[in-house]
Amino acid sequence: MTILDFPILSRICRNHGLEHATLNILNQRFPNRTLAGYSSPSGFLVLGAVPTEDLRAAVIQALARLHAGERHLAIHPNCGTNYVVCGFIAGLLAWLGMAGAKSKREKVDRLPFVIALAMLGFMLSQPLGPKIQERITASGDPESLSIVDIFPIRFGKFTLHRVVTQG
Repeated sequence: MTILDFPILSRICRNHGLEHATLNILNQRFPNRTLAGYSSPSGFLVLGAVPTEDLRAAVIQALARLHAGERHLAIHPNCGTNYVVCGFIAGLLAWLGMAGAKSKREKVDRLPFVIALAMLGFMLSQPLGPKIQERITASGDPESLSIVDIFPIRFGKFTLHRVVTQG
């Protein structure tokens, strides 16, 4: 048994995959619109200016396409997983580049090397982030996931949507 076999984590990963599939579909329909999402065990939030009915249609289509085997929709280029992986690898290499430097002068002298290491970490992380999404953080197989409700939450001119799932 792995940590991903726990039901609550499985739900988060499946909701995360559905969130990404929904955002990918919305990005095709509204290419210049900034959208973001946040997944939880009970569903996900969609932040950004999108009409509720367009979101509802995108969620229904996303779930149907995931069930039809379009697992690639569960991977999103702007996922936080990509940023975490990038930051971790770049930060780790930068830290290693400073290892053993005791004085401020030594640290300043190493700065160009550390910047190069951080850039290398950034480049190495590019293919790794989507692989971690695919294998750990966002499932392309929704299994028994179903949509319970979709409703807007308004804060003045700002609207976000809550997508509630079960399964």
